[in-house]
Amino acid sequence: MAGQVLLDQQLWQQLLALVLASAIVMGSPGPATISVTAVGAAFGLRDSLRYASGIVVGTVLVLLVVATGIMAVLAALPKLAALLAVVSAAYILYLAFKIATAPPLAARVGGAALPTFLGGFLLAVANPKAYVAIAAVFAGASSGAGGLGISAKLAVLALMIVAIHLLWLLAGAAFARLLRQPLASRIINLVFAVTLIATAALAALP
Repeated sequence: MAGQVLLDQQLWQQLLALVLASAIVMGSPGPATISVTAVGAAFGLRDSLRYASGIVVGTVLVLLVVATGIMAVLAALPKLAALLAVVSAAYILYLAFKIATAPPLAARVGGAALPTFLGGFLLAVANPKAYVAIAAVFAGASSGAGGLGISAKLAVLALMIVAIHLLWLLAGAAFARLLRQPLASRIINLVFAVTLIATAALAALP
């Protein structure tokens, strides 16, 4: 039975299509991915893991919300959607300020306020791009007959969420290792902060 699954060409085609679609759609720049990169650049890999974990857990929750059809219920509650948008915008502005004003890693002292797991989780849950991107990928993956089951699709997409945000975090952390000079650190942090606000604004457009 296991051998038949491994040799199932349709299954592998669906798996490849799902991975490619999720990498392109879910992995494209957006509030969550850019924020992970910016936090990694501003605070380094170790101090960014809690925030990145919050983003991952929140995005997986969005995946489950989309997969179970709860998104349709949320769409029917415009006041709740508006509240989520306001919360997301407020936290993105706060996070952009924290990133823009973060001192270089070499000059950082202990006890500095760092982005939290809860902050990442809330941003992911309130991120409008996440719902649209995941819904698009999941709908496309669910349109074909046979092949991967719902559980397998959810597992693949959850793993892709982890991989995508880990890669964005590592990219940001690579900047952190290079930018030990105050001027260079300030410039790149400002660039990331502005980019974060810009991507969030674009994601909010209808």
